[in-house]
Amino acid sequence: MTPDDDFRAWAAQHRPLLVRTATLLTAGDPHTAEDVVQTALTRLYLAWPRLRGVENRTAYARRVLVNALTDEMRATRRQREDLRAQLPDRALGDGAPDDDARLLFSALADLPDRMRAAVVLRYFHDLSVADTARALRCTQGTVKSQTARALERLARRLGPVLRAGDEPGPGPGRTLPDTLPTPLIRTTHPAGSLR
Repeated sequence: MTPDDDFRAWAAQHRPLLVRTATLLTAGDPHTAEDVVQTALTRLYLAWPRLRGVENRTAYARRVLVNALTDEMRATRRQREDLRAQLPDRALGDGAPDDDARLLFSALADLPDRMRAAVVLRYFHDLSVADTARALRCTQGTVKSQTARALERLARRLGPVLRAGDEPGPGPGRTLPDTLPTPLIRTTHPAGSLR
């Protein structure tokens, strides 16, 4: 198998996971997520011949994805411009998230980038503190503190919704279904018991 064939096979298998991760990292912005994944895949393709000896290409890809997102966010902050006369009320297209997913993405959007990345890597990818620290290029203590603060913020924002009963409708009495696009919110890892 040629390196190009190897990369195509790997990318076809792992691209959906990269897109889901990028969507969470961008707090539900599918367009930026696609751009970041494309940038990450381009960087991976260029580095692919050197990655022959790398055991965990997926971990390397996550790091490249986080770096691509960081670069994208820096560039976006420098030149944030919207040329539309009126913003749409909600995302259009087949993949428009439902109300519960929008609630989750809205809560994630309230988190700073590094906090959001720590939560996504820890709870969506179920990475250890050490692996998350390597992916984010920071200390394990930073991962623990960022994750704890993020979980506190998410609990304040989503807590009433998660604790409420099964009655439909907005606000209290509404629960998030088991079919959320990610297993990001778990009750098995409270903020005080980070691995």
